[in-house]
Amino acid sequence: MHSQPKLKLAPSILAADFARLGEQVLEADTGGADLIHIDVMDGHFVPNISFGPLMVEVCKKVTALSLDVHLMIDQPERFFESFARAGATSLTVHAEATNHLHRAVQHIKDLGLKAGVVLNPGTPLEFLQPVLTDVDLVLIMSVNPGFGGQKFIENALERLRTVRGWIDRENPACDLQVDGGITLETIVRAKEAGANVFVAGSSVFGNGQIRQNLTDLRLALLETV
Repeated sequence: MHSQPKLKLAPSILAADFARLGEQVLEADTGGADLIHIDVMDGHFVPNISFGPLMVEVCKKVTALSLDVHLMIDQPERFFESFARAGATSLTVHAEATNHLHRAVQHIKDLGLKAGVVLNPGTPLEFLQPVLTDVDLVLIMSVNPGFGGQKFIENALERLRTVRGWIDRENPACDLQVDGGITLETIVRAKEAGANVFVAGSSVFGNGQIRQNLTDLRLALLETV
């Protein structure tokens, strides 16, 4: 059995108050976040439009935390260099969004960034297998991507358990991230299913009590050790 991977909280700025974004990112940083999650949407791959590389630059100015960029965009390869220049630490691509997943992962790593692969709820887990030993993180979506504030999809827990088994056998240094509907209750269940990185949007930024919310999420994780 491998040692328990480090548990990390990744606030998603999609749920932040954009009028006070720098201030809220800084509060998340000092309040106990382990990294900042930046959701990039193009209006094609998902039915919404959010941020581009400039948002990464903005966050880079106010925090030294890792910037975890989730590319919910078609043909993400077109933008790898732009996000690398902007200061991204890791780029996570959807298996569904590129015809050349292995090449995309190698391209990200060639830029000196950490590479992640993400699967939507309806995508077979087997899509991960050819690249599992090459990636730094796997992200299992626990909602359908495109909008914040959705309800956690229960089937994600079984998917997390399966992927955790694969990671422990084939690439123990790889993080297993979960994104969507993370609350004080679902974070515990996701952890028990094998996730170690938790993307939380509304449950961190929703009521403006960022520091307290991060403390509460951390305590929920620690109480179940």
